Amino acid sequence: MFRSLWQYRHFIMSSIRGDLKGRFVRSRLGGLWFILHPLAQAVIFSIVLSEVLKARLPDTDSPAAYPIYLLSGMAAWTLFSEILMRSMTVFIEQAPVMKKIAFPRLCLPVIVGGTALINHLLLLIALFIIFIFLGHIPGRALVLLPIGIILIAAIGFGLGVILGVMNVFIRDVAQIMMIVLQLWYWLTPIVYPANVLPEEYSFILRLNPITPIVALYQDALLFNKWPSPEGLIMPAVLGFVSMAFAMIFFRRASPELVDVL
Repeated sequence: MFRSLWQYRHFIMSSIRGDLKGRFVRSRLGGLWFILHPLAQAVIFSIVLSEVLKARLPDTDSPAAYPIYLLSGMAAWTLFSEILMRSMTVFIEQAPVMKKIAFPRLCLPVIVGGTALINHLLLLIALFIIFIFLGHIPGRALVLLPIGIILIAAIGFGLGVILGVMNVFIRDVAQIMMIVLQLWYWLTPIVYPANVLPEEYSFILRLNPITPIVALYQDALLFNKWPSPEGLIMPAVLGFVSMAFAMIFFRRASPELVDVL
């Protein structure tokens, strides 16, 4: 499978370019919408929570701390949710192409992941510009962001491929996951600090594999702190296991995908 992906690398790259261009055909702002959508959501949260509800981060008096904290967590979550949701529906969306053109079917989630990574890099550039206007410049811990990006991409891609194949056979999977993702979002310390949860519910955050990755983003972009290596073990193991299982599961199910579609 990996050999075939390499042989079709030019197809993957051209498809990523076509996906980026095609999503906003005849749009005046074009690719800026990739950045504006998550930024608008984060800004709304920042205004409502920090200004209206007077939400503040503990142990800091900076008025810009909470918006930066929120934007950092939103950036990590946006990458994860985009890879997962689009990988989960890509086989159904591209069913006409799969029936007419012969190519490795695994190219489709790879194209989705490549598009999501480019969107994420553009979003990070926009965030850095916003941070500068807020008077905040990230420190040396910024170099750890690629680790978070790799872990998010591995977990999102692995789970996305598994659920994407299941969604071809059972269309309820995508609908259920939309609800699960909403719950998952609020069980991840993005809008609120992790230490505000009561002690009896703190185990939820410890079981959530996205929590340490979101914390990595927040520590790197806001607090300039290096994460604990022990905290990244669970996301790394989940990313590796989900990727491996996704490859096995996809290989066994791929001969039947086109027939079912």
